[in-house]
Amino acid sequence: MPARVSAVRNVSGIRNDYRCSIERNQAGKYCVRIRVRYPRHAWLLGVFYLASNFDKAMKKLEEAVDFLQRHEEKLWFWGVDRAEDMGFSAEFLREAGLRLDRRIEFPPKAANLALAPERSVPAFVLGSVRRGLAESMESPRPVYAGD
Repeated sequence: MPARVSAVRNVSGIRNDYRCSIERNQAGKYCVRIRVRYPRHAWLLGVFYLASNFDKAMKKLEEAVDFLQRHEEKLWFWGVDRAEDMGFSAEFLREAGLRLDRRIEFPPKAANLALAPERSVPAFVLGSVRRGLAESMESPRPVYAGD
């Protein structure tokens, strides 16, 4: 599936790149993973959260991206510069309803988003991400013998 891309750039052209995916886990919850690349510090942060339904997952996505945008410097400081204190960084994320994602592999079906650092997240930009994630949840009907 081709990834959808939306961009809001600042004058210098630097942008934070978000890669978002959604999957259902064995318990039926929606697991949303976000991997953000912060180019100013050449840093990659992976987080995830669980939601009970798709609508709640999308509402939380907006909040999560906004949080990651607003707290880039603090997350970098405690996540990289103070790596020996990752407990604080994990606790800071947990307060926002996020958890560190330590998984290396990222699902191939993902939606991409690019935003200027420390800028608010315009609602219209997330529309294409929501559509991309909804499309990634659609799976073709399985073909059974005798159909």
